[in-house]
Amino acid sequence: MDKRDRSDLFRKRLEDAMAKAGVSRSALARMTHVDRSTIGQLLKDDLPRLPNGQLLADAASVLGVSADWLLGLTHRPETPGDIVAAAMSLSPAERISADEQLLEWHREAAGYKVRHVPATLPDMLKTQAMLQWEYAAFRERRLPQAVSAMQDQMDWLTSGVSDYEIALPQHEIEAFATASAYYSQIDDQIRLEQLHFLADTCEAMFPRLRLFLFDAHHVFSSPVTVFGPHLAVVYVGQCYLAFREAERVKSLTGHFDWLVREAVVDARDVASFIRSLI
Repeated sequence: MDKRDRSDLFRKRLEDAMAKAGVSRSALARMTHVDRSTIGQLLKDDLPRLPNGQLLADAASVLGVSADWLLGLTHRPETPGDIVAAAMSLSPAERISADEQLLEWHREAAGYKVRHVPATLPDMLKTQAMLQWEYAAFRERRLPQAVSAMQDQMDWLTSGVSDYEIALPQHEIEAFATASAYYSQIDDQIRLEQLHFLADTCEAMFPRLRLFLFDAHHVFSSPVTVFGPHLAVVYVGQCYLAFREAERVKSLTGHFDWLVREAVVDARDVASFIRSLI
């Protein structure tokens, strides 16, 4: 960019930033410790003018924008620190799907495909009896909310607002079917009802809902949800690590697609596979 083009862009962005911040020429001159005429010269369009480094930094600070944006070196007006904070954040996480933050992210993703790797069986595909068993410690305080949240997610899915893809380790389904490991204490009747419900739902909701099973001996994933093209969330226990920067979201989308490509049980066959375990 030559000096005239950069000067024109600087002048326009300076004017826009001043208008947005409600800062007059006199106020900007006072807060940057220069004469009002100096600001006036920068805003004139007769000759190309650019500020010195000190004035540029002071003006950017006063107006809450980045110096790079004023000079046309980036399309993001936020300061670098604000960009980083917006691109990645930590949010407190509940153990159950009634978490308000989680539900808000689902609403935000309306119209987009949601990709999900759950920590156990997907909450939205659990029976009420299964939720009661798994979240017994929350029974008095949060279980009704968990059941309601599960139903809300199912209603949202059946409405056709968004497609939903789930990738799950094959051993998770097998452990559940054999009542082993994490599921060793579950009642047989609850387990059988859950398996039938899971198979029936995957069959009835296909292709809007697609469940893929991958072999954890060959591929691995932490619990993660990609809410369309603008948000990806990794579950790390007591908090969610949320990414909004486009390249990070794209990378986690690619990771999920890799799990799907490596799946050993395709979504078309998953209902039959679950029934074979029954």
